Amino acid sequence: MTQPVAEVQVRAGIESDLEALTDIYNHYVRETALTFDTAPFTPEQRLPWLLSHPEDGPHRLLVAQDVRNVDETSGTAPRVVGYATSSAFRPKAAYSTSVEVSVYCSAEATGRGVGTLLYSALFEALAGEDLHRAYAGITQPNASSVRLHERFGFRHIGTYEEVGRKFDRYWDVAWYEKRLGPQT
Repeated sequence: MTQPVAEVQVRAGIESDLEALTDIYNHYVRETALTFDTAPFTPEQRLPWLLSHPEDGPHRLLVAQDVRNVDETSGTAPRVVGYATSSAFRPKAAYSTSVEVSVYCSAEATGRGVGTLLYSALFEALAGEDLHRAYAGITQPNASSVRLHERFGFRHIGTYEEVGRKFDRYWDVAWYEKRLGPQT
């Protein structure tokens, strides 16, 4: 039986999460085409990525932690089971009101609402920021990610065909867009 989402809490990511975050991401690097990275990372290699997501501002890192079986007296800490980010969309200044968002869950946390919980918290945190659009690139096929993004108001705006090669084949990436901030 899978744990209910009520036993998961979301908070800002911190440096002590780095090993768990790297493990989650490396699963997708090694086993899927959902990221186009092809070689796993060490936590040290991922540190600049983590540090590029402060606790506030438009570029955030939120983690979901499993709070079941936490026992402070024995030192059992909550386990990180997923994360969501908002990152710079492109490095040029005119893009500063746009972010690229992503969500990754550990293998045992997929399909349990953790991604929904993370995106809910992320978009709530971004609500007061000077942001106009959020973008997400989804390697195809990935029906569950498409459903998640559509649930949050993203719409399909185009597909880059055969844009990445991994596992000896080419993959398409569908791009999704969501309006943020006041609607004009």
